[in-house]
Formats: sequence, C-alpha cells, structure tokens
Amino acid sequence: LDLRTLKVIDPQSGRQMGFRADITPQVARIDAHTLRREGPSRLCYAGSVLHAQPRALSSSRSPIQLGAELYGDASPSSDVEVISLMLAMLHLADVPDVHMDLGHVGIYRGLARAAGLSGEVEQQLFDALQRKAIDEVITLTEGLPADLSGMLRALVDLCGGREVLVAARERLANAPAPVLAALEDLLAIAERLSARFPQLPLYFDLGELRGYHYHTGVVFAVFVPGVGQSIAQGGRYDDIGADFGRARPATGFSTDLKTLVTLGRAEIELPSGGIWMPDSTDAALWQQVCQLRSEGQRVVQANLLPE
Repeated sequence: LDLRTLKVIDPQSGRQMGFRADITPQVARIDAHTLRREGPSRLCYAGSVLHAQPRALSSSRSPIQLGAELYGDASPSSDVEVISLMLAMLHLADVPDVHMDLGHVGIYRGLARAAGLSGEVEQQLFDALQRKAIDEVITLTEGLPADLSGMLRALVDLCGGREVLVAARERLANAPAPVLAALEDLLAIAERLSARFPQLPLYFDLGELRGYHYHTGVVFAVFVPGVGQSIAQGGRYDDIGADFGRARPATGFSTDLKTLVTLGRAEIELPSGGIWMPDSTDAALWQQVCQLRSEGQRVVQANLLPE
C-alpha cells in the first residue's frame, strides 16, 4: 500500500501527505469508531482512489474501487458469504467465463513459524515460492528438519484442481496444528462454493501468497481469459482494526468498477420518455410532481420562456 500511495508535500505545513490508494482503512475505522458493534457488521463502498503506479500497464491509475467487507466473524461462513457476494456482482455485470483462484496464507505462515525462519529468509522463501523457483526453495530450506523442509518444498507443487486439496492432506499430514486448521478451512470453503456454484472453475495454489503481509487467512482472486491480472480479489485480514484501537476479524473483496463496465456485457436500460409539467406556482401541482417522482416516474418541469 505504501508503494501504491501517491505522495505530495503539503505547501502549508510542509508535511508529507498521501492520496487515498485503498478504501479498506477507512472502512476499518468506521467499524472501530463509528459503529462499535459487538456482532457482525456488513459494509460496502464505492469511491475513487489514486495509485502511484498502475497494477498493470493496462490498468487505470485512478480506479473506482468497489467492494464489501464483513467484520466481527472469524468463521469460514463469512468468507463464503463474501465470495458469494463477489460472484453475484460479477454475474449481475454479466462478466463472462469467470475463473477463481483460492489459497490460504496461513499454511505458509504456520510452516515458516514452525521452522523458525528469520525475517530475511522468510521473505526470500516467500519470493521464491511466488516464482515457483524450486531450486531456490530447496537451497533456502536446507538445514531445516526434514519434515518441515519437505512440507515447505511441497508448496511449489500443490497447485491445480480439487485434487490438490487431497494431496495436501497427505503431504502436510505432520504439519503444526495451525497449518492443518488452515487447510481444513480451505477445504470447507471450497466444498460450499462448489455446491453453490457448480459451474465455477476453481483453481487452488497453496504457494500463492497474494497479500501475504496483509491477509491472514483465505485469499481469492477472479480471472477471465485475455486479462493478465485479477479483476476482483480479496481475502481474510483479521485484526485490521488494531491500529484504530479495536481489532476484529474481517474478510472482504474489492474490484474496479471501470473494469466491470469494460468486461461486462450487461446492458443498462435507461428510462424512456417522461412526464412534462408546465412551470407553475400551484402548490397542489408540485405535490403531484413529488408523488410521481417517488413512484419512480421522470417528471421534467418546463421553464418559463421570456416574452
């Protein structure tokens, strides 16, 4: 987020300022300070953001960020709810040929902690896993206990269809409890999504650590053919409100409204025609206009033409 934030110097105070690059921190502040609910909070948003660098050469630096977030529940049910809402949004926009990637950063995080990796080595291993650089992964895990090094190396290969989850259960059978819990959460989410959206192609990658320094649980992204980056993405980021004094479980997604308009095939039906009313000082006529507008009618008031 820091690299994506366009920074300027305030001419009055001389202090550095940043233009909004993500709306999620504002939503977290609302949940922490304005609402302060004990139960779940469901919030959505839409607004302009500005990026110092585009996500890709074809991306806008000023997207209209659209998203939804659910605070206050740490169960996989919340992740399923948010993902279902995202898919419903894409269906409403009639975006064709949607594919979804699923992963869980808790699997790598749990293995890295059990291995006692230093911050520098953990980052190097993270980078190597993203590039599927198996030779580098082998080098970085040398000297670790055989079971941990084997499981970390297995993350390179654990990518593909539903069979990946079956293989993960076998190859990570001796993993620490947090890793096994993360895998079970991912399995539960995958099963419920497959039941709800049987035609949706699901791809699993246990070495995909998108948003690793931000997310804490399941991560997901939607892709369509011909576009080299995700068109909608999200995941779980528990305790995001800690900086605002109220850490809460949270999960959500975001997309760019401009992208949906470009890729979507949905046609927006604009109302045709309307009701014309003359310019008048009659209060009763004005009340009738208000009634018609409240019913969804378009009423256009004429202006008096100069004599």
